[in-house]
Amino acid sequence: MSGIRVPRTLAWVLAVVVAASSCSVLGSDTEEAPVEAPTSAAVEEALVDSQFTRDGTFQSHLDVKGAKGMDMVLTLYPTKSTPRTNEWYPKGLKYFSFTFQAYDLSQKLRDPFETKRLVYLKRMKVTSDTVTIDGGKTKHPYKLDVEAAKATFDPEPVQTARGMLITSPKGAFELRNQPIKWMSLDTRGVILTFKATISVQAEAGGSKYLKRTIKQEVPIRIFESDEETEVAEIPINAN
Repeated sequence: MSGIRVPRTLAWVLAVVVAASSCSVLGSDTEEAPVEAPTSAAVEEALVDSQFTRDGTFQSHLDVKGAKGMDMVLTLYPTKSTPRTNEWYPKGLKYFSFTFQAYDLSQKLRDPFETKRLVYLKRMKVTSDTVTIDGGKTKHPYKLDVEAAKATFDPEPVQTARGMLITSPKGAFELRNQPIKWMSLDTRGVILTFKATISVQAEAGGSKYLKRTIKQEVPIRIFESDEETEVAEIPINAN
C-alpha cells in the first residue's frame, strides 16, 4: 500500500480549497455567485486529513507481498491521559498507544492455530514529520526504533530468532503511552511513519519464510492554540 501524501505548505492547499469553493451553477440570466474565502478551519483540515483525529482511532489493513490472505493490522488510539484529539495543541505532550497484529484470512477465525501461517515481528521503527502553515522547518517530535520482543507490553512474548510472534490470537505487538513532544506554534499536523520488519510463513507448518517491510503513514491534526495540551495523570501501564 502506498503512503499518504500530505502537502507541507499552506499555499498549495489554499489554492485547492479556493478552486473547490469557486464552482457555481450559471444560468442565462444569472451572474456568477461570489466566491467566499475558505475558513482557516477548512484550510487546515485540507492540509492534514486525519482519520485518527476525526474518529478518535486509526486502523489500517495492509497486504503482504507474496502472502495472499495475510492481513497486517495497525491500530492507533489516544490514551486516557490526552483523550480529546480535537484538543491536541503544539505545546505540551500528546499520548497515544498502538498495536500491530497479523491475521491469516485464508483460515476461519476459530480454526486451529496450527492451520494458520506464523508471522514474526523483528523491529518496529517510527519516524515523524511536522506539517506547518508557513513552510517552517520540519520537526520530528516522535521517534521509535526497537527490537519488538524487548519493547512490547507483553513481558513474555513468544519469540524465535525471527522476532516475536504476532499472529492472532497468540501474539500481538503493543506499546502504550507513547509521547509526541512539543512542536512550533505554526504546526498544524504531524505525520507518523511506521516501518515493521516481519517474517511470514509461506505456508502453515512450513519452514520457508518471506521477509518483508510493512510501511504505513498516519496523519494527525494539531490545532492552533497558545495553551498546552492538557495531560491527565494515569497509571503508567494504563491506556
